[in-house]
Amino acid sequence: MEKETAIEILKATGVMQEGHFKLTSGRHSDKYMQCAKLFIQPETSAVMSRALADKFFDIEIDMVVGPAIGGIILAYEVARQLKTPNIFAERENGAMTFRRGFAVEPGSRVLVVEDVVTTGGSVKEVMELVKASGAEVVGVGAIVDRSNGAVDFGTRFEAVISMEVISYPPEECPICKTGMPITKPGSRV
Repeated sequence: MEKETAIEILKATGVMQEGHFKLTSGRHSDKYMQCAKLFIQPETSAVMSRALADKFFDIEIDMVVGPAIGGIILAYEVARQLKTPNIFAERENGAMTFRRGFAVEPGSRVLVVEDVVTTGGSVKEVMELVKASGAEVVGVGAIVDRSNGAVDFGTRFEAVISMEVISYPPEECPICKTGMPITKPGSRV
């Protein structure tokens, strides 16, 4: 998928937002990616998930795993397109874990997917969980890589769209200086 096409889809679905935002990291930005909106329309979700799945058809994958919440629907749809099982990890007492009877078989080849990667924290937690199960992480995929390729997962990393979204420490935020109200739209409160 061409970058321009991906941007058009992200804007049309309300994923790409502009304003004054407090990110999960605590930093401030004038752009926010609300990828949950991508999954409102199944047809749009399928198109973007297919664009991500296409990047991994060349390797053997036994399972797709995503972190809750952002990676749940994406993991399902990418796995459907790759014709492989999927599960998700979720937080319990602040740590990522497999619940609900989910497990990764030792020796399996796992693709970890996330809707948006900024620092890669949630993905790295899921990768450690997968490795602790005795499986191999053969790749990481995202719809949006906000780091513009700066995050290193130590394995193949592919994104439908990669971009740099500038963020600021709160005390240095030029948007705060304008008096514009701030919104905290993230999934972690």
